Amino acid sequence: MDPFKQKDSKKLVDVAMGRQPASLVIKNGRWVCVQTGEIINNIDVAISGQRIAYVGESADHCIGDITKVIDAESKFIVPGLIDGHMHVESGMLTVTEFVRAVLPKGTTTMMVDPHEIANVFGLKGVRLMVDEALMQPNHVFVQVPSCVPSAPGFETPGASISPDDVAEAMNWDGIIGLGEMMNFPGVSNNDEKLHAEMEITRLADKVIGGHYASPDLGLPFSGYVAGGAQDDHEGTRTVDAITRARQGMKVMMRYGSAWHDVEEQVKAITKHGLDPRNFILCTDDSHSATLVEDGHMDRVLRHTIEQGVDPMLAIQMATINTATYFGLETEIGQIAPGRYADILLVPDLNDFHPELVLAKGMIVAKNGENMIEFPEIEYPDWAIQSVNIETPISPEVFQIKTNKKGSTHVNVIGVIENQAPTKHLKMLLPIKDELITLDPNQDVAKIAVVERHTRSGSVSNGFVSGFGFKGKCAIATTVAHDSHQLIVTGTDEEQMALAVNRLAEIGGGQVVFKDGEIIGEVSLPIAGLMSNQNAKIVSNQASSVLRGFEACGCVLNNPNMQLSLLGLVVIPEVRLSDKGLVDVNKFQFIPVIIED
Repeated sequence: MDPFKQKDSKKLVDVAMGRQPASLVIKNGRWVCVQTGEIINNIDVAISGQRIAYVGESADHCIGDITKVIDAESKFIVPGLIDGHMHVESGMLTVTEFVRAVLPKGTTTMMVDPHEIANVFGLKGVRLMVDEALMQPNHVFVQVPSCVPSAPGFETPGASISPDDVAEAMNWDGIIGLGEMMNFPGVSNNDEKLHAEMEITRLADKVIGGHYASPDLGLPFSGYVAGGAQDDHEGTRTVDAITRARQGMKVMMRYGSAWHDVEEQVKAITKHGLDPRNFILCTDDSHSATLVEDGHMDRVLRHTIEQGVDPMLAIQMATINTATYFGLETEIGQIAPGRYADILLVPDLNDFHPELVLAKGMIVAKNGENMIEFPEIEYPDWAIQSVNIETPISPEVFQIKTNKKGSTHVNVIGVIENQAPTKHLKMLLPIKDELITLDPNQDVAKIAVVERHTRSGSVSNGFVSGFGFKGKCAIATTVAHDSHQLIVTGTDEEQMALAVNRLAEIGGGQVVFKDGEIIGEVSLPIAGLMSNQNAKIVSNQASSVLRGFEACGCVLNNPNMQLSLLGLVVIPEVRLSDKGLVDVNKFQFIPVIIED
């Protein structure tokens, strides 16, 4: 039997009836009853073990010698928050360290898609995450990654996941569904592998995560929805939210570190009057610095409320709506008898900061500080040996040669701040000694993808605009969605080589070089994606990378996350893989140098 669904219903009845004492009673609270949309004053909640036994005007009959009593002092009693779609690896943290960071913020349930580690290690990487997830003091559910690799034929994967792998994983405890179906052209073109994975998930009665990253809401979108995806977090416009909701999808509005899509999409509710039941809040990708300094789902709630959304509605989109979608409304997402006692005490709903956090009936955090011990995890050697590059890399590998004279037009990746899509730009660059060089009067830098999984020595070069780099600098990362090759960008080939060689030396992470010196670095030895250090330590290291971006002239919000997506060849308009420059709208390779 799934341990998540185990409960002693007879004991819950005895506690509710006053025949046995509760383990904990919260008194004098204001019940945020998300199931009815009411706030009800002077309410008590009685808890037996991990679950709620009674909710009503007085739980005095549930109090005995063993009962711990908490006076809520008229604070709001709120269900624990649920992140409907997220990637632990984006925080550069392990599951345990991510939970340690977000529990005091009120996140008591996480729906995790570990397709980052899956792209490096395959199913054994997923199992590593699942096993750790089951050890946590809160609920961490896992979706089986669907598109590994994300775009077959357009990149060199570190691993792959087959329909047979999906079928095996669907039987594991803690698996909640299929991760985001990123290869949307493959779905609409009836790719056998993708449809097999979705059919396996459907027959297992689990949810099929979506990812439709195109602005085209015509027939390709209709075909994608018909294929079976049930939710989508890739919308950025109001029309995206409206169309998805009308087509029967759950609209997952994300507000992560770099993707700010709630403001536009929530207008489908606030301006167009759509039924909010099909809307869910999520983070998708949260940087460790964001978690430590600003928060997690509590941050999403505050932002959503700032958009004119009633606090009750915002909370519903982060609790009961999510639980219902995943088929867990009898277990989590509301304060009601029989549900897990995932409860927050919040002084002010309009300025949402939990004062007390309970998860599975246990006080886990108070006033922003954890009150419990977390599991200690040892990682196998294979998990910390993933950067396979023959070093030293020489600066010459980043040169782009041509027989043209004077100048040439090139295809360029254009970064869009706070959004995952890019722009397809065409720019004129000078030529010197048969090498394409950078024009200091234009915002353009070099970018390269270095293959790190098979030690092939492959390097693919291109150009990127939008970072605003100045001077001789380079930034490299092994966090490079989804294939997680090594991406390096910069204005100088020597700095780029130094950055790549440094990441090979430390086993992965992110590093910033300027004028031959390291000015920012975060070490991520687990799959080249995560650190098992405390979130505050990782946040400090990651913040040094952000400061390094600034020192290089970049003023974008969270530019390291922008950089990490520039190899993701399933999000328009143009990306760079280890095999070359890809026009994602047409799903075809294009040359860097435009033939005049």
